[in-house]
Amino acid sequence: MSNLKVGIVGAGGMAFYHYEGFKRAGAEVIAIADPDRKRALSFAEGRGISGIYKTLGEMIKACPGLDAVSVITPNKFHKPLVIEALESGKHVYCEKPPALNAAEMAEMLTASQKAKKLLMFDFNNRARPEAQAIIKYIKKGRVGTINSAQASWIRRAGIPGFGGWFTTKALSGGGPVIDLPHMLDLALYFMGYPEPDYLLGTAYYDFMDNKAFKGPWGIPDAARGITDVESSCHAMVTFKTGQSLMVRSSWAEMNEREMVSVTFQGTKAGGKVERLFGIDGIDETSIDSCRIFTEEYGNQVNQDIKTEKDESMGRIGNASNFILSINGKAEPLNKPEEALVLMKIIDAMYKSASSRKPVQIK
Repeated sequence: MSNLKVGIVGAGGMAFYHYEGFKRAGAEVIAIADPDRKRALSFAEGRGISGIYKTLGEMIKACPGLDAVSVITPNKFHKPLVIEALESGKHVYCEKPPALNAAEMAEMLTASQKAKKLLMFDFNNRARPEAQAIIKYIKKGRVGTINSAQASWIRRAGIPGFGGWFTTKALSGGGPVIDLPHMLDLALYFMGYPEPDYLLGTAYYDFMDNKAFKGPWGIPDAARGITDVESSCHAMVTFKTGQSLMVRSSWAEMNEREMVSVTFQGTKAGGKVERLFGIDGIDETSIDSCRIFTEEYGNQVNQDIKTEKDESMGRIGNASNFILSINGKAEPLNKPEEALVLMKIIDAMYKSASSRKPVQIK
């Protein structure tokens, strides 16, 4: 299959990366759907997108030649839109997080299996050059078995607006636990996505009404809006394989600066993938690095791996992989079965934080 035709649902900030990734892989974006027609028209202008619609249903009906759908909406709408697209015979690429909870993700997985269509998510950090460099060392056996890892996405001041859908649990499903699953996913990717066993976690709600901790992305505040999600969390996950993982995520937490990393300890070598942001927290000011820690000839050796800088943080590359995978030119960088495991861990984080007790993950 070539020259795939794609429709995008949602003309928000991530639409640019989806569009660029699909285009890079040779697909054609022919339609966009958004309840805000003005925003949809603005995005379509200059990109040769002729189909402008309010809903996914309208788009599918008007574009019978559509091969795939991209979903970029508030989290609450991921499941119904993904299932609608799958049941219409379309491949689906969806923004993170996959769903509001594991039960929703299980329904999406079943729908993809029944439709026999590809379902992928924008776990873009897997496509970052640093992550792909490290995974080669892991797959070649250089690292050995990863016994333990630490996944962190720490923002000093990064609450995405106040009172909008990000800070409204009914629309988002939660705060940084569900909004920043990237390093958790990346650590699990490096570890081979083992089956989780137990989790102990805590969550904090400090600073959620303090606009000094707002992020730098220009997301507007909603007057008299809701801020009923957590600002940070800390957790430890154990796996049935004997592996373990520490997780730390925050939108607002007293820290030197925004820091994003996965560190791991293997039986042959350790390693670290890191994105160190400047004070402003903007991608263009970040410094990316990856390193291997090992021992050679009785000496402790730290090996720096040089990679190209990717200011899209793998977003364009991951979207390209979706199209290439449909065409049989690449293996999918992520699978819905993995997304289900991820959502089970996220569910357990909230359950443990609420009960203040360890939770078994089934």
